[in-house]
Amino acid sequence: MIHVENLAKRFGSIAAVDNISFDVEAGEVVGLLGPNGAGKSTTMRILTGAMPPTEGIVQVAGHDVATTPLEVKARVGYLPEVPPLYPEMKVRNYLRFVAELKRVPRKERAGRVDSALARCWLEERADQPIEQLSKGYKQRVGLAQAILHDPDLLILDEPTSGLDPRQIIEVRQLIRDLAGDHTVVLSSHILSEIAASVERIIVINQGRVVAADSVDRLAQRFSGGEHVTAQVRGDVDALRRMLPNVAGVASATVVDDPEAGVWRCDLVAEPDIDIRAGAAASIVKAGFELVGMSRSEMGLEEIFLRLTEQGTNDHAKSDNQAA
Repeated sequence: MIHVENLAKRFGSIAAVDNISFDVEAGEVVGLLGPNGAGKSTTMRILTGAMPPTEGIVQVAGHDVATTPLEVKARVGYLPEVPPLYPEMKVRNYLRFVAELKRVPRKERAGRVDSALARCWLEERADQPIEQLSKGYKQRVGLAQAILHDPDLLILDEPTSGLDPRQIIEVRQLIRDLAGDHTVVLSSHILSEIAASVERIIVINQGRVVAADSVDRLAQRFSGGEHVTAQVRGDVDALRRMLPNVAGVASATVVDDPEAGVWRCDLVAEPDIDIRAGAAASIVKAGFELVGMSRSEMGLEEIFLRLTEQGTNDHAKSDNQAA
């Protein structure tokens, strides 16, 4: 669905996007992440056909954004961070206007407008001026105009901005419903929102792609193996001697727990090994009391910080070597 190869975008001497490449398959839901100024918004605008690249190849559904931008725009639904709304227009009239702009066939327009109103929970506000709507409802109108022409690709920049918790859950469900029939690329500053909505993330830092993978695989890449925490009662010295010998355990740390007489055991597994059953059996067999056990995973926030820090360091090294 999306093919990006050696993409660069320069504004004078500033490289907003610096020779990036990635692919997105049809039906995928992908999160595009990066700190402010990383180049993700520029990348999203190029993908919509709204901005030409300086160099490289960018194709959407087989159409080149540089040579056939109108073909690309016909296949893309775009929700920018600030939705393109006309405040004085009523919601339904605005969507009819957008349907005409997007060249939806005349006989299909009424049905497409009604469908977009229903999917974005706007039916009760359809005949209300946009300027009278809350920020959350304006965001819904922006989402409705993005899906109105049934595009192959949806590009959503901060799709849950201004929504309350219930509305956020509804938008997540809508994104899941769109997956498969549509390819979705979304960006958000709320990393937990990305983690709950996407199958894969592409991280851009200083105009370069520093990672493109699932959250689970990136967590494993940085943590080495899964992390398991056990609460155990018993002799701490014997516990410290025993745990490193459990099959599949790469490292073990035993520390005080606030609850008297209970030790917290932090275990790191060797890559691709689930140590929970073996560790639990070994602890009990050795005569200790296993109070509890849980698996912990690296969060997207920590992954993001590590990736952007790593990308910054790599970029600095490259600049120093070039100098």
